[in-house]
Amino acid sequence: MKTPVQELTQALGYTFRDEELLRRALTHPSMGRQDNQRLEFLGDAVLQYIMSDRLYRADPEAREGVLTHRRALLVCEDSLCRIAEKIHLGEALIMNRGEEQTGGRTRPSVLCDALEAVLAAVCLDGGLEAAAAVVERCWPGPEQVSLPMQDSKGALQEYLQKDGGEAPTYEIIGQSGPPHDPMFVAAVCARGERLATGEGKKKKQAEQAAALAALTKLKEGEHGTHPH
Repeated sequence: MKTPVQELTQALGYTFRDEELLRRALTHPSMGRQDNQRLEFLGDAVLQYIMSDRLYRADPEAREGVLTHRRALLVCEDSLCRIAEKIHLGEALIMNRGEEQTGGRTRPSVLCDALEAVLAAVCLDGGLEAAAAVVERCWPGPEQVSLPMQDSKGALQEYLQKDGGEAPTYEIIGQSGPPHDPMFVAAVCARGERLATGEGKKKKQAEQAAALAALTKLKEGEHGTHPH
């Protein structure tokens, strides 16, 4: 019978030469200093680059705003959690009993950090191409993210109003392209300032893209450099 770590490496499609790197990637901060947080920092950047490259190559006609929107969908917490659950990452994590008893193995933030840490470990062990192959194997393809995985407008409103704040407002601030194939630009405002803009083939899609960009930006500010 395979161990959780063996099941994980099989799902990743990658065999580590330095198994200590994988062990570090799977070690939760509850275990002390030798945890996965430095690897998570690197893995975040590795994932951003690999996903940017995939999307850039997959759609030569896509504009920067559309590529940013699609990348955000592929690296958001919701997406990373789905992938971590699919490869049973939680079962392979190393954490103390207290963290485990309070649901650490299924906590979204824990799974996201560990998944990025594992990707960094693959990159350090086998290079960027090896990490890209893991992304190719485990993540959805670029063609599967043309539509939002979630209602970003609803999520943004919930985020802004959780402490009694005001609901966001949207405005179409630009339109380009021919009449039969327009591209709209939407802005989302709250707290008396413009939070972000987004593009889309339809006005509602542009508003969703703006909402997702705003949500990503707000959460980045909340968690330092994290994009979740």
